[in-house]
Amino acid sequence: MTQQSSFRALVVDDTDDGQVAQFRELTDTDLPDHDVLVEVEYSSLNYKDGLVVAGPQKMARRTPLVAGADLAGTVLESSNPDWKPGDRVVVNGWGLSETQSGGYTRRQRVKPEWLVRIPDAFSTRDAMAIGTAGYTSALCLDALERYGIASDAELLVTGAAGGVGSIAVALAAAAGHTVVAATGRPETHDFLSELGASSFVDRAELQGKGRPLGKERWDAAVDAVGGSTLVNVLSQIRYGGAVAACGLTVAVDA
Repeated sequence: MTQQSSFRALVVDDTDDGQVAQFRELTDTDLPDHDVLVEVEYSSLNYKDGLVVAGPQKMARRTPLVAGADLAGTVLESSNPDWKPGDRVVVNGWGLSETQSGGYTRRQRVKPEWLVRIPDAFSTRDAMAIGTAGYTSALCLDALERYGIASDAELLVTGAAGGVGSIAVALAAAAGHTVVAATGRPETHDFLSELGASSFVDRAELQGKGRPLGKERWDAAVDAVGGSTLVNVLSQIRYGGAVAACGLTVAVDA
């Protein structure tokens, strides 16, 4: 068994003022009782973890909890035959930073079914550069393609300048779609054009109370915003189209 006296982790706790995230020294005995011990090399910062760290929103459903919705690193120990010391792995989702302790730590124990082997072409840093945002974007595009969206479809991406949105723009453009980027930040237009966006929509056009049916504008969409934006997007998708909804960065009743 590998030994380490202590290591630093960002731990979320409940207090009288809400949930607070603070650095704390942990040992292996503080980690969950799961089968695979990973030396964490990288973990990304996404929207949910921004809320967890900033507080006082109760994003973590149980505490104390190590924050970090994903991680990439190397297996140190495993009682599961599918994984052995030295394997390079990544974990996205599975309730990390919400119901399970996550990646803002030097070491973490995880369940074997959570792990994905990192291909030789990628480093652990590459895996976290893609991160949960990139993984989510890829799942959205994959879902739209499995639905049957044409390869040259006109595809709207909301929240286009964010983590999920910007990668969705790049992936959709690379796949041959005509990408319309919805954003409220004109200063990001050059960046999004470089990623493959063909035109832009001001996010204000998609806010406010939506109508049950609007003018058909796009063949498909990736929505990372939710709320009234999703309502408006759904009402303006062309007949037979589809929307991959993956985020809720605005209030449900916004």
